[in-house]
Amino acid sequence: MPQENKKRGRRMKRKHDEDEEHDQDPTGEESSKRQKATDEPANPNLTPLPGQDDSLNAAYPNPSLDRPFFGMLDAAEQENFKLADETLGNNDFESAEERELFLSEVHASAEGKELKIAQSQSCSRLMERLIQNSTAAQLKKLFQAFSGNFIHLISHRFASHCCEELFLRAAPAVTEEMRAAHPRSAVGKASQPEDEIYVSMENLFLHTLAELEGSIGYLLTDQFGSHALRVLLLVLSGEPLRSEASKHLLQSKRKEGVSNKGRPSSAIAGEDKSRAVPKSFSDSLERLIVESVAGLDTDKLRALATHPNGNPTLQLLLKLELTQFGKQRAKDETSIIRTLLPDDPITAESGSATFINGLVYDPVGSHLVEQIVQHAPGKMFKSLVKEFFKERSATFARNDIAGYVMCRVLERLSKDDLQDVHEMLIPAIPSLLEKNRTIVIRTLIERCAIRDVDTQAIAVQLDAALGDANGFELKKLLKYEYKPTLNGDTSDTPHDSVQSSGSEPPAISSRPSQPVKVHFNLLAQAMLRVPGPLSSLILDSLTETDPATLQRMAKDPIICHTIQAALTSRNGSIIMKRKLVQRFYGAIGDMALDPSASHVVDCIWEGTHGLFIRERIAEELAENEAALRDSGHGRAVWKNWKMDIYKRRRGEWIKQSKVKASNDGFQSFAEIDAKEKGGGKEEEAAAAEGNNKTALELARERHVRKKTAQEKAAAGREKGAQVDRSRRPDMEGHVAGAASTTATTA
Repeated sequence: MPQENKKRGRRMKRKHDEDEEHDQDPTGEESSKRQKATDEPANPNLTPLPGQDDSLNAAYPNPSLDRPFFGMLDAAEQENFKLADETLGNNDFESAEERELFLSEVHASAEGKELKIAQSQSCSRLMERLIQNSTAAQLKKLFQAFSGNFIHLISHRFASHCCEELFLRAAPAVTEEMRAAHPRSAVGKASQPEDEIYVSMENLFLHTLAELEGSIGYLLTDQFGSHALRVLLLVLSGEPLRSEASKHLLQSKRKEGVSNKGRPSSAIAGEDKSRAVPKSFSDSLERLIVESVAGLDTDKLRALATHPNGNPTLQLLLKLELTQFGKQRAKDETSIIRTLLPDDPITAESGSATFINGLVYDPVGSHLVEQIVQHAPGKMFKSLVKEFFKERSATFARNDIAGYVMCRVLERLSKDDLQDVHEMLIPAIPSLLEKNRTIVIRTLIERCAIRDVDTQAIAVQLDAALGDANGFELKKLLKYEYKPTLNGDTSDTPHDSVQSSGSEPPAISSRPSQPVKVHFNLLAQAMLRVPGPLSSLILDSLTETDPATLQRMAKDPIICHTIQAALTSRNGSIIMKRKLVQRFYGAIGDMALDPSASHVVDCIWEGTHGLFIRERIAEELAENEAALRDSGHGRAVWKNWKMDIYKRRRGEWIKQSKVKASNDGFQSFAEIDAKEKGGGKEEEAAAAEGNNKTALELARERHVRKKTAQEKAAAGREKGAQVDRSRRPDMEGHVAGAASTTATTA
């Protein structure tokens, strides 16, 4: 039998899709038409691992050896399902009701053929899209259709993707049923017939786990099953399903995702948050962790650390064991971390230190060391730092693989330990910059800012390494290179530009690669976030850069992010920001049309709090109104600066741009809009209402208010006169009586 072409996540695309299904043999393996058999010898340097070891295969038999045959779709069914897949992928529906009706019809036509579709190379994408758009009741039907064959589907090249998507989409339904007063109501009355036996999503997951029991050891290193096993572990733990932290554990970089344009955003938003899970899930997770490493001694478990499929699964198992069941789990002799590192305490001469030393430089095993550093108990971590990492921190930082482990170590160090490692890494900064190991320097700067460690020494080393006789060379740090063209013009040449035939090569032949340039700019942005000498290096150098160079840098798609960070930095003084913005005078209109520099123009608004140069920038934008309206980027800048208000009601624009927000400066337009929409004071509401009136209407209102005020003043004076007249007779009688009394007395 020819070997199967196993490429996780990348389904082979053929020119004639109608022949794809017939290229498989009945067992689901690739035929000789798909890939020729290879007689290449096995890699002699490959260490025997669990899944390859004969004794382990005897303990964990391969269930795919007797994989059942579910049949194949005929040509008409393949064509219909392919058409349905294209329709769902393009979202060619006029309304949501039409889409729901179409999905119901596809579910009805796929009923009884779920296993065939899941194992079909050409139609398995349709099953994934159906799962993504299914209701809880429809997901339960798919669970029941797959039931009894999960071990074969999970280890199948195409069906494994369907199982992963099924687990991911069904996980939130478990939480919804837990929170519902009546679990049946969480499914929906219309989708669940009254006479049908109700089965909770929790029980369906538990039944799946029971089906996989005894095969976990095989799935640990299976090329396809290991991915579905990791998803199942996350579902049982309640951890976020779509977070960045778990993304690299669930799928490879080559995974070909199935897009779904019509999927509701609410369903996607709930997958990046932690979920509440029933206690049965926690118990099942604990049994699953124990079963996964049962029968594996230290040597066999360590072999998993360098296995391309077993390593991510081992990472997740280790993380869940220490986070879900507490750090005290490390004291258990049968725990994963204790099996991997049995020495207590860990010394430089122990076998555990030798094992860690070998993994730190391994491109696969180093990821496991990162998990150990992040989640190990405090006592074990301090022992590793003292005996292993602290004295060799500079050596690890200079290595392109061990440097990432060193970053995880820096993130967990206490202030005193960070101070010691900081002193050891300071002399290595020039060599780190030379080797482009900026991630270690960036992490060190960020941690020093958090732990309140002085960064003056880092700034001195950076200045010495990147400076020259004229001072700190910002262009070196940002990897900015400029060269004039052959005709004498001064312009930047894109990194991916192609020289025309017959033209001479440019003056500068060596250019930094894009990833290196990105990392150096991220370092500069980290420096801008730290008050003191580090941010001053960047800000002072930017204000001293000549305007033409700074304007070209603003048009660079990578460097523009550093300039944006400088404009919005809280560590920059008003004088510095004024000098920086003045460098762009005369080029604002041109920058607003550029895809990268237009974002810099937007940041100028936020960076000019308390300055009176906003009107100067707005005037320059108004002069280029025609060009801005003809460009998509220009229209975005015009809208963000609210130039329509500036042109029609300039006084109102100036008033809004100077609304005092706090001691930090002025409010932006977005804040003002939010305040107006939130229903603030009556005067603010009246001002917002007045913005929609014409100048004539506003003048009439002013005239009416003035006339009303005059009438009120006149009425007040008349009322005062009447009071005086009413009081006058009494005063006259009083005076006359007083006079007669005086005369009588005399």
